[in-house]
Amino acid sequence: MPKTANNTNRPSVLEVRLGETLVGTLTNLPNDQNLFVFDSAYVADADRPVLSLSFYDAYRNPITNVRPVTRRLPPFFSNLLPEGALRQFIAERGEVNAQREFFLLWLLGNDLPGAVTVRDAEGRTLPPSEKNPGETRARAGRDVLRFSLAGVQLKLSAIGNPDRQLSIPASSMGGHWIVKLPSPAYPGLPENEFSMMEFARAIGIQVPEIGLIPLDEIPGIPEPWQQLKGNAYYIRRFDRGSHGKRIHIEDFNQLYGQFPEAKYKNYSYTNMANDLWRLTDETQFAEFIRRLIFNVAIGNNDMHLKNWSLIYPDGHTPLLAPAYDFVSTVRYIADDRLALSIAKEKSPTELNMELLERFARKAQVPSKLVLDIARETANTIISLWPAIQKNLPLDRTTRDQITEHMKSIPILQNR
Repeated sequence: MPKTANNTNRPSVLEVRLGETLVGTLTNLPNDQNLFVFDSAYVADADRPVLSLSFYDAYRNPITNVRPVTRRLPPFFSNLLPEGALRQFIAERGEVNAQREFFLLWLLGNDLPGAVTVRDAEGRTLPPSEKNPGETRARAGRDVLRFSLAGVQLKLSAIGNPDRQLSIPASSMGGHWIVKLPSPAYPGLPENEFSMMEFARAIGIQVPEIGLIPLDEIPGIPEPWQQLKGNAYYIRRFDRGSHGKRIHIEDFNQLYGQFPEAKYKNYSYTNMANDLWRLTDETQFAEFIRRLIFNVAIGNNDMHLKNWSLIYPDGHTPLLAPAYDFVSTVRYIADDRLALSIAKEKSPTELNMELLERFARKAQVPSKLVLDIARETANTIISLWPAIQKNLPLDRTTRDQITEHMKSIPILQNR
């Protein structure tokens, strides 16, 4: 392969785009500092598409002085990358260091969450190999999964149609579906998530198209996970539209400018309620309250900041993105505390009307609206659960645990 002189000693530059709009550049400096700089034309454009609300001040003016970060990327970009086993697998196959986020983003830059794409300014399709950093690579030595789905859970991007066949392409780029694999550590996890999402749909929550499919019916599962057995869970990507259109999204951890590991810290459901009331409309806010009550009711104690997102269908106006990652975690985790607090309270057994009234006051949102939606949601949950649970693919243990959990939630009692 051709060698590029002093390749390891000169900065590398990635162009960051939203659709066709150049937003700025990410530069990797020789000391492994990563610097993001907005494009001047983007900043000057009053009709610019939103990259992240974390880059705006209280007066909706762009914040252009983004702090450099060593080895990692600034938080918005760091949150675009996978975590855990999938991150390590992709990095090893792509011959990049999983901890040097600039090069991992370069590898995955054509298929990121939302409408962001990242490309090398010099047109190089792949970052330098960690094994041979002086070489310019035109192609990878073997198939590389070149997509990014943020988060820890093992999930892949799939193409095709569930009615015919879903498959994981060798590059795994361009998929309109997310496929979550079964987990040996958490029995029945795909069935659990499918069931809770269908239950959410039944009470009026906005849920994308979902389903279950036997894992052995999906061609292209990477070798390390081919031995897994059971069903996979699939969900249609709401950040992908027809004819390849990419729809921008950002999760609340990005909105708050935090690194992925801070997704349980510093902010609360109270903060989220205040921000959604300011940024969106009453319909979106009502959907947030509905989802909050529902997830407490089913025992989902892992609704952290990355499990809530904003979506920008027109590139400018934030809406609450469709629901995702609804799982009854009481089936697997003994700690019965919420991921984030409601008016400084994390115990679901304290969720009553008094707490919600305090929550509304702290969030500076209309108390009557919060209480009315909470009552309506609680009534619907209690009325639907006895019948719907019989038609969901849940094992007896999970159904019983959810039922017992519901008995401990004050807002669900004496309806």
